[in-house]
Amino acid sequence: MDDREAYLAGSREVVELARAAPGCLDFALSADLVEPDRINVYERWETDEDLERFRGSGPEPEQAAQIRGAEVMRYRISGVEAP
Repeated sequence: MDDREAYLAGSREVVELARAAPGCLDFALSADLVEPDRINVYERWETDEDLERFRGSGPEPEQAAQIRGAEVMRYRISGVEAP
């Protein structure tokens, strides 16, 4: 198992906890299909407060040590409708 697969496998509990957290609408980690060392993280929360409550102080030290780089963006979506 390579580093990325091991990281994803070790993140299962975090995904389960996030999805069970108040205000979590979706939470997913996935291997990028083009870049072999990239993991995509998708989170959707009802409120900023729900997100911050779940995040707390951030990842555990063991998980943080495995993160080589991160780009975090917050998007504000005014509405969603069916196609």
